[in-house]
Amino acid sequence: MILEICVDDVAGLEAAVRGGADRIELCAALSGGGVTPSAGFMQRAATYGLPVSVMIRPRAGDFVFTRDEADVMKRDIDAARVAGLSGVVIGASRADGSLDMLLLEELRRHADGLDMTLHRAFDVAPDMEEALEAAISLGFPRVLTSGGARSALEGIETLARLSDVAKGRIVIMPGAGVRPQSVQALLDRFPITEIHASCSAMPSYDPESMVAKLGFTGAGRKATDEAAVRQLKAILTSRHKGGVAL
Repeated sequence: MILEICVDDVAGLEAAVRGGADRIELCAALSGGGVTPSAGFMQRAATYGLPVSVMIRPRAGDFVFTRDEADVMKRDIDAARVAGLSGVVIGASRADGSLDMLLLEELRRHADGLDMTLHRAFDVAPDMEEALEAAISLGFPRVLTSGGARSALEGIETLARLSDVAKGRIVIMPGAGVRPQSVQALLDRFPITEIHASCSAMPSYDPESMVAKLGFTGAGRKATDEAAVRQLKAILTSRHKGGVAL
């Protein structure tokens, strides 16, 4: 049972490692859904001895990328490789929301030798079963998905259906809003081998500080909660061993 924790700063990275994460998804600006982190952050993440997958997304917003953006994405894949990280998290859509098979194949070839995750661009696909077959044909080991809902718990029935369709050909990794309080419902509904969470909480800061007054705190920014990571890891470990999660 693999617990992947997504983080967007060094403090979050350290909290995830201390809490027992099995794999890290490295991002910047998680409040906007996550974009590619800096080369310096990639290099720092490489020193922790854990598998690290880097979000390859040049901007927030939709997943319809121009040729110039595709070139940036390939350079960011190169940066992840140079940093010595184990994988990349990629996705791309056409204007109708379907997967951009040509660009994804191009990025897949460029990332050859790295672990790959298809990110939640999958969730905007108009036909998720068709998108799943496309992801399998492209050779993705896993897809990160909420079942097309705002949270994995809300999309639980779709996730269960996708798991049935996958038949072990690709890992369905639930993500979005996964917390210690909600994970048991997912575990009880369909077979899970990998799960994705941020385990984040609102950081405390002084609203009267100049940093806050000048708008530098970052709207919606959250911090990784080490205790939540540890609790989630304990539930997954107990489940894997056949025990009773408390």
